[in-house]
Amino acid sequence: MLRIAFLLLVLANAGYYLWNHGQLQALGLAPPSQTEPERLGQQVRPEALSLLSVDNAPAPSSVTPGTAPASPAAPAAPAGGEEPAAPAARPEKAAGQPTSCLVATGIEDRHAEALRRGLIAQVASDQWDLSSTHQPGRWMVYMGKFPDAEFLERKRAELRARKIDFDRAGGALEPGLSLGRFSSEEAATRELTNVARQGVRTARVVQERPDITLYTLRLPQATPALRSQVESMGGKAFEGKPFRPC
Repeated sequence: MLRIAFLLLVLANAGYYLWNHGQLQALGLAPPSQTEPERLGQQVRPEALSLLSVDNAPAPSSVTPGTAPASPAAPAAPAGGEEPAAPAARPEKAAGQPTSCLVATGIEDRHAEALRRGLIAQVASDQWDLSSTHQPGRWMVYMGKFPDAEFLERKRAELRARKIDFDRAGGALEPGLSLGRFSSEEAATRELTNVARQGVRTARVVQERPDITLYTLRLPQATPALRSQVESMGGKAFEGKPFRPC
């Protein structure tokens, strides 16, 4: 069986070779001819083809260098002879004004939030900085208030005799004496126990200052106009806390 298949393959190859080389043309079996006579026969109206020299060639239709392109048509004028409105001018940043770094400290928490909202709405973010500082409460071992200056001097003499340090109470606690200031009520209570052992019976623990959060406003490049704007915006926030140089 394999021998028959091999013989058929050899005969097929031999037949293809004879057909491809025109050996079977007498039997009407030949591939299409690609010689020049056949190509000439396929031409359509060859007499219409003519050759032109360079001198007789027409000029190209492209625009020559240096020729200005046509300008666009001008916009039509509005009806009624009215001139078109000019675009609105954008506000320009004030120039030539002196700048300086200004800072206001001690702004209370109750004013800070309203001030922050105004700054966000009206002033560029790179022109201000509002930072907070937490101050913990402070307690005092306190003696007072005394009825008069003579009573105050008598208490001072007693404390000196017992070799107990003291200081002015200050503020709304005058006339009075401070036997120590502490960052916690527990520490002040321990000190009160100590001075009681030394014979001091009329002292007590009071809160000199509550926990507070204070704010500092910094204007790194403030112009006189910006300072006036911020002071007007802050209102009571700056009472007793004016701007000063950084």
